[in-house]
Amino acid sequence: MTSSFSTNMRIKFPVLAIILEVAIIILFGIFVKYDSEDNKYLKLYPLFQDTHVMIFVGFGFLMTFLKKYGYSSVGLNMLIAALGLQWGTLLQGFWHMKSNEISINVTRMITADFSTAAVLISFGAVLGKTSPVQMLIMAILEITIFACNEHLVEILEAKDIGASMTIHAFGAYFGLAVARVLYRPSLKNGHVNDSSVYQSDIFAMIGTLFLWLFWPSFNSAIAEEGEAQKRAIINTYFSLAACTLTAFATSSLVEERGKLDMVHIQNATLAGGVAVGSCADLNILPFAAMLIGSIAGIISVVGFKYLTPFLASKLNIQDTCGVHNLHGLPGVLGGIASIIAAAAQVDTKISTAMQAAALACSIGIALVGGALTGLILKLPFLGQPPDQTCYDDSVYWEVPNEEVPQIDNPPSSDDD
Repeated sequence: MTSSFSTNMRIKFPVLAIILEVAIIILFGIFVKYDSEDNKYLKLYPLFQDTHVMIFVGFGFLMTFLKKYGYSSVGLNMLIAALGLQWGTLLQGFWHMKSNEISINVTRMITADFSTAAVLISFGAVLGKTSPVQMLIMAILEITIFACNEHLVEILEAKDIGASMTIHAFGAYFGLAVARVLYRPSLKNGHVNDSSVYQSDIFAMIGTLFLWLFWPSFNSAIAEEGEAQKRAIINTYFSLAACTLTAFATSSLVEERGKLDMVHIQNATLAGGVAVGSCADLNILPFAAMLIGSIAGIISVVGFKYLTPFLASKLNIQDTCGVHNLHGLPGVLGGIASIIAAAAQVDTKISTAMQAAALACSIGIALVGGALTGLILKLPFLGQPPDQTCYDDSVYWEVPNEEVPQIDNPPSSDDD
């Protein structure tokens, strides 16, 4: 690696990270206080811990399928999450301040993790093609926009307890918009490192299993205590189970030799948890949750097989992890399911119009916000890995027993 690259990486990234942390600490010192009634929330700690595991272990390992990008998948996931949960606490707290104070409790910690989840979903769309500096900037910008959209959905009084619309659809379409703006023509026909090997796919399945097991906690964590929370757990449980069967079956059907595709199994088996989120706590009955999960498994696999190549070849959207198929399409399905639930009056407190408005706002704001964020991330001084070194850990990590790729006369804007 050239000395100029080492110098820039050694200066820009740590300086930005330290500046952000110092600014956040100052803001915490001014605004954040302990919730005086926090003891009543301690019973939520197990659900918080499950959600925390999903964020740091589930999302991180799910993205380790790339054969030479495991360090970055897990490591940058941890970096983004650590920054995001702090910034999310502030941004979400500003909308609910009382007496110029942000009261911190376990519920606020859960919702901070939720805001981080949206960024990690978007991260999947640009995985392997961005620098740590770009990801820090994206996390700050996306969580700011996410908090505004989330507050708007609250004003609309839409139901989205498992955040199919406000986290999954938002994060997916935000990431796709960023990926479109950061499009790299030289990667149109693929990259030698944009693929998996047997061991990397096994590691990715670790992420799948953690997410699959803990998803009922994610969808029920902030549901109203009692029947609503119980319904959220049960509905998510059965939606995931049904989704898994249809995902396996559809994967075998769409492959020419009838074999299973590990990409489908790693991702589409989770789509049921995404899709049932908006109406997880509603009285839709387990059979409806299973129907939602079954449809989600099918559309997710079909998306991976047919839609991802179409987006890449026709719309110049290079979606590394296929977040559109795991989070985007199932998130939209979840929003539609909640609209149908409202129309069927499974809960008289929800409005068909408001559910539709929440879905439209989440997608629209995500696309516009993602495009603007992408334009900012393209600024030359932020830098990004050169095309030939994409999907390679050794660009930003000390990798044992690996030859560091050489960059021939890299432009100064690509040094980070």
